Amino acid sequence: MANASYFFTSESVCSGHPDKICDQISDAIVDEVLRQDNYGRVAVETLVTKNRVVIAGEVTADARVNYEKIARNQIKRLGYTDESLEFTYSSPINVLIHTQSPDIARGIKMQGAGDQGMMFGFACRETEELMPLPIMLAHRLAMQLDKIRENKILPYLRPDGKTQVTIEYKNAKPYKVSSVVLAAPHRETVELIQVKHDLFKKVVAPILAEFGFKIKEKNLVVNGTGVWHKSGPAADTGVTGRKIIVDTYGGYARIGGGCFSGKDPTKVDRSAAYAARFLAKNIVADRLADKVEIILAYFIGAKKPIMQEINTFQTTRVKENIIKGFVSDLLDTSVEGILKGLNLRRPIYLPTAAYGHFGRSIFPWEKII
Repeated sequence: MANASYFFTSESVCSGHPDKICDQISDAIVDEVLRQDNYGRVAVETLVTKNRVVIAGEVTADARVNYEKIARNQIKRLGYTDESLEFTYSSPINVLIHTQSPDIARGIKMQGAGDQGMMFGFACRETEELMPLPIMLAHRLAMQLDKIRENKILPYLRPDGKTQVTIEYKNAKPYKVSSVVLAAPHRETVELIQVKHDLFKKVVAPILAEFGFKIKEKNLVVNGTGVWHKSGPAADTGVTGRKIIVDTYGGYARIGGGCFSGKDPTKVDRSAAYAARFLAKNIVADRLADKVEIILAYFIGAKKPIMQEINTFQTTRVKENIIKGFVSDLLDTSVEGILKGLNLRRPIYLPTAAYGHFGRSIFPWEKII
């Protein structure tokens, strides 16, 4: 077993992926509500399909929000300006927004959770960000794919796209990148062989090098069927919250609750998941353990978690009571304690809606204390 090896694969998606269009519209709405009213409550879903956008959900806030304008701005920013894709920032939009259920509002007014559920947070030593390597590589490839399109380095690329990375592990540690898969829509005038060569040089090789890895061009797969010209919602309907594996740990660690995007932070689906990651990351950063999972659970209206557990996967470097004391001192995991401790009642959520909610230092739950 000393040389036991296994493989693990994670995927990410580009910012113009249909589901991510929806996440970004929904979180842009959250941010606009919180910009006008720090105590505003939001639970908004977006659907995009061929030449149509639907925004539905609940908003209760002292705010005047132009939902249609927010959606159009996001769609335009994401590059959907070509009418041939049959979805653009000028596509028809339906807005179906009403106020929050009074039954939910009652629990929030008591400083309780806006929903029930169990949330997981995770951290490990595989990357500088204390995240699993497969998902971090997949995110960085997606970011680079978007960058070369937005900056017109490869002007034939169209919005949308996916990345996927398979890592070979030996002795439970990353050993090498065994394969990379990219899905990148492009204009019909460019041959796939050229697209593959360009993406290897401009995306894959430089990003893998940043992490100390490399692969041969023959181990890169681009557009598995050989053809991807028409991208976006006309080809693949998108909905808020369908990429929660991408949003978290790439399947490497457990997740719970519901999705994040479109929800204000009183929804513990979102805020408690951030709190759990914050605690796990700081435990690992402080070298109390090498691999940590934090579990929190709440019921609707609960002020404090009904369950709080720590799993160190037998990687603990200190006694268990020291870790429990560290967690207790680091963050109050009551709903109000999380909101105040991580300063979540502010417009910081749009950047989370692409390339994952964890692993980037711009977010307060990623800070090391």
